[in-house]
Amino acid sequence: MKSLHTIKINFKGGIISPGDLYNILVAVRRSGVLYVRFGLRQQLLFDVAPDEIKKVGSALDMLGVGFEINNDRFPNIVSSYPAEEIFITHTWLSEGVYKDIFDGMDHLPRLKINVSDSNQSFTPMLTGNINWVASPSAQHFWHLFIRFPKTNTIYEWKDMVYTNDVARMSKEVELLIWKHAGKFVDNADASGDELYGMVSSGNYITKPVGDRLQLPSFNLPYYEGLNRYHDKSWLGIYRRDELFGVEFLKEICTLCLQTKVGQLCSTPWKSVIIKGIEEKDRPQWNHLLAKYQVNVRHAANELNFQVEDNCEEGLALKNYLVKHFSREDTRTFGICIGIKMREKSEVFSSVLIRRKPLFKIGRIGFLYFYDILCARDFNPNERTGFVFSRYNTKFLLPEQLRRVINAFYTHQAKNFSQPEGKSTKKETDRKSEKKEYVHQCKYCLSVYDEKEGEPDKGIPAGTAFDQLPEGYACPLCEAPAEDFMKTEKIKLGLQPI
Repeated sequence: MKSLHTIKINFKGGIISPGDLYNILVAVRRSGVLYVRFGLRQQLLFDVAPDEIKKVGSALDMLGVGFEINNDRFPNIVSSYPAEEIFITHTWLSEGVYKDIFDGMDHLPRLKINVSDSNQSFTPMLTGNINWVASPSAQHFWHLFIRFPKTNTIYEWKDMVYTNDVARMSKEVELLIWKHAGKFVDNADASGDELYGMVSSGNYITKPVGDRLQLPSFNLPYYEGLNRYHDKSWLGIYRRDELFGVEFLKEICTLCLQTKVGQLCSTPWKSVIIKGIEEKDRPQWNHLLAKYQVNVRHAANELNFQVEDNCEEGLALKNYLVKHFSREDTRTFGICIGIKMREKSEVFSSVLIRRKPLFKIGRIGFLYFYDILCARDFNPNERTGFVFSRYNTKFLLPEQLRRVINAFYTHQAKNFSQPEGKSTKKETDRKSEKKEYVHQCKYCLSVYDEKEGEPDKGIPAGTAFDQLPEGYACPLCEAPAEDFMKTEKIKLGLQPI
């Protein structure tokens, strides 16, 4: 069997013109493609046979559509626009503001850029490298969070930036990061203050940040079905196997054009949202769903999973776990479960299931086990946290997940009952604390904490890093100890829950 090639097409911010999408679908259908998918970064993905690559590439070139083959050198720009009006209300951020920013992007970013409203958690806020979060109080100003490439080091910019300058500053920041890659790429000690000092701040309209931005608690809305909002309706479509039939999507595009719906949106949950459906047109949309036998009422505990793009094994594990959740009637509201099967990938999650082999021969792994990791405070926007359990077999995963979900609800209850003002320490208190350090693998970002050790590997708590056994290797990617970097603990946001 010939191997397939994956073609990726970016739609800035997940905003898709039905006319453009229709033309793309016609071109790919002529190359034998029956199904397409939408990725975690709101991009379009489809697989093409080797002997059809040239034909489909020529067709996309004629349409003026940019694409990549088996590559993601230019990641898509992610935005919370799909949630605007339906999940995000009472905010100054509107369709026009998003589009002004995207129109100003005159370069192809090699870093991941996220553009998000601060009043939602439907769209991951800090999974990019250049993360713009709309100010909840200062209209047309944006907070900026830099997550340095190949690290979990996040720096909050000292100034808010005016909407009209977001695109230009994104370009300058990216150019500086690549120009000084030794300082800012794959360096857990990258200095945000140093990068801040390099930017020509006088060229932009800015305001001092003042108080640190408080990110919202994670709350995933039910994002499928035909639902009313204001005097119109929106339709969310999720597919269990992530596959959208080309003919089905072509009819969606046609109906959008016939009913004067100017766009559809792809979401970071690999689903599609159509907004602005008039009441008189609802029967046509229901008829289209019925014609293709598309179910839009899946259980909520299935919708809150994040799986890597193009990952059949991850989908199979997700379906296995969802069956256990359904059988046991397990509540998962408020939690996002990610599945990571590959070493070099990123998944947005409150709880991450990370597969790893017991041993490898070359690049082939054998006897796979699973670690369960949790984000700090179980908030998926907080990139790091702690390991809940290691070396689980697939058989044990449902029970271990049940336990971590119980820990999540216990943590929620504790926060709910805590007196206001005592949940977090003041910044001045943190500065006076003694600095603590951990050692982080520079490849997969796994952490060795001397306080915790690795008891499951015979390394007791309190074992200093320089006293680790000879031949110690990263438990995830097997990098040797010399490839670990000493890093200040607070920079990674590590704290027990």
